[in-house]
Amino acid sequence: MEQTDKQLLKEFQTSWTKHKYWVMSRSQQAYNDIRLLAKGNQWTQEKHIQYTNKLSELEDYQPTDKTLRVTYQHIWGYFKKIATVEEKNRYKDLIETTPLKSKELENFLKELSQKYHQTYLLNIKWGLSSS
Repeated sequence: MEQTDKQLLKEFQTSWTKHKYWVMSRSQQAYNDIRLLAKGNQWTQEKHIQYTNKLSELEDYQPTDKTLRVTYQHIWGYFKKIATVEEKNRYKDLIETTPLKSKELENFLKELSQKYHQTYLLNIKWGLSSS
């Protein structure tokens, strides 16, 4: 039996919450395409298939410095007003000087997510800098 559009929408919203930054780290275009699909909260079986296919395709994409920088800047937005001066300086140093494909910046942001109890970020799919 086919799921109702309402059930599919809820399933999509849960998945998108988890995968949003992972998608962003792979392709800004894919991120925009998925946001466009979800516009207006109208969700169908066809859109659900397009979404799951897009996620599958992205498994083969490697993040670039540009896509990682944008993604990390978005995530940093959760902390920029609450981070200590030391944390702000560490972030600035990491984003400017470390190879973005290393795990260093990602691990730092994960630590901040735990320290500041950012529930949303604690539930996302990490592994942004690798497949």
